[in-house]
Amino acid sequence: MTATADAPARSPRTLAALNPIEQLRAGRLPRRLVQLYVGLVLYGASMGLMIESHLGLDPWDVLHSGITVHLPLSFGTVVIAMSFVVLLLWIPLRQWPGLGTISNAIVIGLVTDLSLAVLPTPDTLWVRILFLTVGGIVLNALAGALYIGAQFGPGPRDGMMTGLVRRTGLSVRLVRTSIEVTVLAVGWLLGGVVGLGTVAYALAIGPLVHVLLPIFTVQLAERPAPVPGPAAPGSAA
Repeated sequence: MTATADAPARSPRTLAALNPIEQLRAGRLPRRLVQLYVGLVLYGASMGLMIESHLGLDPWDVLHSGITVHLPLSFGTVVIAMSFVVLLLWIPLRQWPGLGTISNAIVIGLVTDLSLAVLPTPDTLWVRILFLTVGGIVLNALAGALYIGAQFGPGPRDGMMTGLVRRTGLSVRLVRTSIEVTVLAVGWLLGGVVGLGTVAYALAIGPLVHVLLPIFTVQLAERPAPVPGPAAPGSAA
């Protein structure tokens, strides 16, 4: 059916711009909570697989690995600590973290450390490539689509990006690219792991999430009644 001016086309799978209270009142809570935490657990596992591939990391994990070179901290601990450092940057941006934001900051780091404790380090190249491609990239994209699609707010890093876009008026592409190039450069200077996987992740993750996110975005029946307080930013893919 062709949309008219009075009834514009609108995808039922669009991410809603909800503040933290609205996120909890938006309905389908059991389904969304399960999806959120399954996504976060899978995301942490995918990070462990990519690290164990020893073929390179995504830009933020290059930074995390660089920090572990200089501090006696586990990879997951650095991920958690950096998440809360990034959340401090939300304050001047007037961002409001949701349940998914705080859960992202904690759960992914814990699961990453658990994954590194139980995963073997592959001896053969083809297994390392599988760890990178199937685990580190495809599983990562699926996990991201699951937790973002649960509509409990963006992760700390994506929320910083959307906040900067809103405050500066610059494009998402420019802001995201600037952030990721910066953290990649700092991570590399600190001794972080850069390799083929870094390039493969950068090229593949966007298209994969673009395909998977509409599939796993939970359809909300309607926008809940407004509640007092500033509205939270929309989730980022």
